[in-house]
Amino acid sequence: MALQSPFFGNKRESDGFSPRPTPTSGGTTGLSGLNTLQTATPVANPVANSNAATAATASVQEGGSKLTVGPNIKLKGVEITDCDTLVVEGLVEATMDSRVMQISQQGAFKGSAEIDIAEIRGQFDGSLTVRDKLVIYATGKVTGKIRYGKLVVEEGAQLSGEIEFGAGSGTKSAAAKSAALHVAAAA
Repeated sequence: MALQSPFFGNKRESDGFSPRPTPTSGGTTGLSGLNTLQTATPVANPVANSNAATAATASVQEGGSKLTVGPNIKLKGVEITDCDTLVVEGLVEATMDSRVMQISQQGAFKGSAEIDIAEIRGQFDGSLTVRDKLVIYATGKVTGKIRYGKLVVEEGAQLSGEIEFGAGSGTKSAAAKSAALHVAAAA
């Protein structure tokens, strides 16, 4: 006669579903690191930063896809596509094209990224093209080739490398217009 394991198939009716505890509005749930993005460092310019946060939240609320790389997670050698929001709490070495990227204070991204809005509290190293707004918080460090549409840098943030204003197709058309003016002036 076969013996049945007490762990499978003997579900008691009194066992109910117990949902996960939900985080409170400003505190933590008792698990360290669960609310890392909600307990961010105070910002010097809340108006400018709230606009970036509103845009990031709006893209997720529209039914967009969101990828979160948690603390102590390493994601290497990938191309991230069809992702509206990337939240980096660990280490990501990748190439990506997205709408929003948020790097938490302990997060790091290495590689190349073309995005609409970037909020950086951790580290970015590589080629970064931000079509709309790049926000670097006091704990943020950005190095490499950086192109941006708008730039917000908090006191204490670090920004180094090849830095250019103008991202996206607007820069190319401006260069073409400039070339056309030189040709017209020469004629």
